[in-house]
Amino acid sequence: MSMETVLVTGASSGIGRELARCFAADGSRLVLVARKGGALESLAGELRQVHKIQAQVVTADLAQPEAPARLLEQLRFAGLKVDVLVNNAGIGAQGCFAELPLERQLAMVQLNVTSLTHLTRLLLPGMMERRRGGLLNVASTAAFQPGPGMAVYYATKAFVLSFTEALAEELAGTGLTVTALCPGPTATNFLVAANAQASRLFSLSAMSAETVAQLGHRAFRGRRVVAIAGLRNQLLAFSVRFAPRSVVRKVAKYLNAAKRRG
Repeated sequence: MSMETVLVTGASSGIGRELARCFAADGSRLVLVARKGGALESLAGELRQVHKIQAQVVTADLAQPEAPARLLEQLRFAGLKVDVLVNNAGIGAQGCFAELPLERQLAMVQLNVTSLTHLTRLLLPGMMERRRGGLLNVASTAAFQPGPGMAVYYATKAFVLSFTEALAEELAGTGLTVTALCPGPTATNFLVAANAQASRLFSLSAMSAETVAQLGHRAFRGRRVVAIAGLRNQLLAFSVRFAPRSVVRKVAKYLNAAKRRG
């Protein structure tokens, strides 16, 4: 069997970078995708040296509508057939929907939902034909409830979770693995980029990106469909099923609000 090729989006930092390290340890060939080419080149060099693998860098902004199709053309030009697609790239924004910039929120939908769907549709038929590989989509514990204060972000992650679970059922028996990784608060650059570092939710103890990635990688290799990172996050996600929706909304609103100072 030929070497497994794994494409990781948002691989320049955080969970994406750590997932790349996990798959590199398997001996997989990697295609690293993100906007920050310098960070990708540094990671690729590290993985080549440490794990003696092939690692290719593709600089792309997947928040641009044309990016997935361009990425596919680059893969074809390089003669690469992707076996595992890790949809990790994503952005967030903390604040009231009516006050946050529209452009930021539309970019969130484009990256978190549309590009993820587009790239999956482009690469999935080849995986099905070869009957190997699969999808690892990074969702969030935000997927399990509405999120006042981060309304669009929570909604996009609900899409990712629902989409992943549906594909897992559609692809049962094909030989492919489909997994949704659902992290809770995680210590990454996401907090600053989303302006969420001052919220009550992220003042709680955060897991490391390395721990979350290792859990997600094990879940994918173990063919699990949904993997919630951390016991506390599992309990919180499970409790949402039993609480009245009105209570769930209010708790989420409280946690997403900025902490009061003094």
